[in-house]
Amino acid sequence: MSVFTARRVELQQGPIPLHYQVYQHLRDAMDRGALRPGDRLPGERELCEFYNCSLITVRRALDELTRERRLVRMRGRGTFVTESPVERNLQLLGSFTAEMHAAGLTPSSRLLSTSIDAAPRAVAEALRVEAGTQTIYVERLRLVDGEPLVLEQVHLPAARFPGLLDADLAHESLYTLLAERYDTRLDYAEETIEPVGLGVREAELLDQKRGKPALLIELVAFDQFGRPVEHCRSVVRGDKARYRVAAHGSRAELHLR
Repeated sequence: MSVFTARRVELQQGPIPLHYQVYQHLRDAMDRGALRPGDRLPGERELCEFYNCSLITVRRALDELTRERRLVRMRGRGTFVTESPVERNLQLLGSFTAEMHAAGLTPSSRLLSTSIDAAPRAVAEALRVEAGTQTIYVERLRLVDGEPLVLEQVHLPAARFPGLLDADLAHESLYTLLAERYDTRLDYAEETIEPVGLGVREAELLDQKRGKPALLIELVAFDQFGRPVEHCRSVVRGDKARYRVAAHGSRAELHLR
């Protein structure tokens, strides 16, 4: 492993803590591909010699990278580099497929269920329609590089999108269909995010154990005229995803519930 065959790294005494310098060196090696998923790091004492630092310093750096899910530590086997979490930008309202392609990943979808049903109360309120109004329901499992990432359940007003279920929703972008077939462009969305434990069915579909941490994201998307178009409930694997949002001064709002 070329990272550790070069001369050892000299840590600098000063304002930057030693453990953070070790963390930065390892993180940089991962980001530039010198350390790849599946690579096994040298033992803790070997790292101490390489960085000329204490065992506590090395362990703090490894603990931080483990917390960020960049490393996994296996008892009796060692410490290994993991796949980077899939990062999504909450400020962008767009196609899952396009977003994953832009990140250099290979997305795919598995269509689980479609129907036209009466809107549940919460969905009716979000879409600003009467309770019991007919809505299109689409449930898809979204995968990245062949691994399940998101269980997605979407409701849309049925009267606005006749014939939508005739489309190939396993392979076509829903947002592209709305724009090209129905002249409906989604302009903005309101989202809430909360941590949850996976239920039995969710865990099975996402290839996880029941109760494992996940993120529940509820989204209401609005069209170019400010009308609600989509209610989406997404359950996202907690071990594979990371979400990013930028806040701008007094315009930023944080909603906790």
